[in-house]
Amino acid sequence: MSSLSRARVARRIAAGAAYGGGGIGLLGVATIGLVLAEVQLAKRQVGNGHSPYPPSADGLYGLVYAGVDAPLRLTMLGDSTAAGQGVHRARQTPGALLASGLAAVAERPVELRNVALPGAQSDDLDRQVILALGDPDRVPDVCVIMVGANDVTQRMPATRSVRHLSAAVRRLRTAGAEVVVGTCPDLGTIEPVQQPLRWLARRASRQLAAAQTIGAVEQGGRTVSLGDLLGPEFAANPRELFGPDNYHPSAEGYATAAMAVLPTVCAALGLWPAEEERPDASRREGFLPVARAAAEAASEAGTEVAAAVPTGPRGPWALLKRRRRRRVPATDPAPAPSGG
Repeated sequence: MSSLSRARVARRIAAGAAYGGGGIGLLGVATIGLVLAEVQLAKRQVGNGHSPYPPSADGLYGLVYAGVDAPLRLTMLGDSTAAGQGVHRARQTPGALLASGLAAVAERPVELRNVALPGAQSDDLDRQVILALGDPDRVPDVCVIMVGANDVTQRMPATRSVRHLSAAVRRLRTAGAEVVVGTCPDLGTIEPVQQPLRWLARRASRQLAAAQTIGAVEQGGRTVSLGDLLGPEFAANPRELFGPDNYHPSAEGYATAAMAVLPTVCAALGLWPAEEERPDASRREGFLPVARAAAEAASEAGTEVAAAVPTGPRGPWALLKRRRRRRVPATDPAPAPSGG
């Protein structure tokens, strides 16, 4: 499917989410019967992904900077990917990795709270946002949402999925939090999944990722495509980058994903170098209609999309960035003893 075709599909899904449509599914009804047997086989091979429970990484990071300034507050929302299911140590979860990296860049302590739920679909974000905003005096400075994979596997209509995500981003932004959404990963790279399910899963994942981008950006959030999470690197090195269940990422896989998201988290907080905020034409960065930017981002992992111009001849425009991945020195990857 071409970029322009993906953009049209993504725009149609996002419009349906905004105006109450609900008839656009992630997988066509006519194809479900053809792949049902393979779905069940893949589920048996992948495993249910519900054990063990993810380690709690809540706590204070960047203790070396304690007393310098008040801690930044980082909250993780979403599904098992945001929760860190598949690893055994708190410091290996994406929340801990992001908190450690953010503390190093900001030179401030970071207080991490994770309200993500393994197995969650986008309709659970309403409950999670209530938890995240429960204390009006402690609104997060930045929230990272990773959600969408379960929407694809459970065949939630894309319009419904995007509607829930857009509402969550809107509520968090209205409360004063910056929001970064890690869009739906490419489920077509899960090792046990075979054709034609692999092709269908990849197509559904990318369609949802593009539509998520439109919905999130139009509500004032930023997105990062998470093709890296279950993308080409994982397909090439499944034993290294997938966890023991061949579905959730390993510690190395989560580190790859966190490295893709961290620059956007820093940019949302005004911590990234100003010279890197200007689009670089040599890296195919620039301003595009938001649907076109969303489609391109869904096709290339690690691509950021942020709101730029609210109106234009073809609707709102967005800035597409392909940020360089910088390794930042870890401060103290484990949370304070008072943490989880």
